[in-house]
Amino acid sequence: MLFADPATLKIPSEADALPGRDEAIVLPNSHYMHGRPIAPPFPEEMARAVFGMGCFWGAERKFWQQEGVYTTAVGYAGGATKNATYQEVCSGRTGHTEVVLAAYDPASVPFELLLQLFWESHDPTQGMRQGNDVGTQYRSAIFVENTEQLEKAEHSRRFYQEQLTVAGYGVISTEIRVAPPFYYAEEYHQQYLAKNPAGYCGLGGTGVSCSVEGLLMPSE
Repeated sequence: MLFADPATLKIPSEADALPGRDEAIVLPNSHYMHGRPIAPPFPEEMARAVFGMGCFWGAERKFWQQEGVYTTAVGYAGGATKNATYQEVCSGRTGHTEVVLAAYDPASVPFELLLQLFWESHDPTQGMRQGNDVGTQYRSAIFVENTEQLEKAEHSRRFYQEQLTVAGYGVISTEIRVAPPFYYAEEYHQQYLAKNPAGYCGLGGTGVSCSVEGLLMPSE
């Protein structure tokens, strides 16, 4: 992956962000691993969530390997630039972070299990970086599609913060909000580690456990 200049670790305002373009990237609508579509419409029973946890190559593999996840795709979200390119995102002038779209069957995999996978697979206390990857495009994020997911994500952040604090880590910097527009990344990036098994991953968790039981809301 490309490395951003540490001097530019500030999300640009909408006025300062690159304008982008109206035309979306054209992609084959087929997942490299299993052939299911990577773009809607998905089967109506599927829910969706978007996760940012550093380099999206390794992050996507985490989710496509999870039983109950119907399909995945990588892209850019959280910024102001429409249909941004990879080079634009790496410039730090879009406001986007690299993310994974996961469409999943809640009857097979509860959202809490995806949250556990998210928290345990990266260090959410690093701000505008993840490991050696530095830049606003590597910041931690959870973008949700409804209020129920939002409440569960915020609860999970509080719970995992308690575990991290005991282990000596700092404050979680993960951005959690209702999903902004998701812009698909170029075909080269989709399922990158399936096409390039020895490719760069960049993921590294804290080693601090995040139990599913602790992620359950009090009423559950």
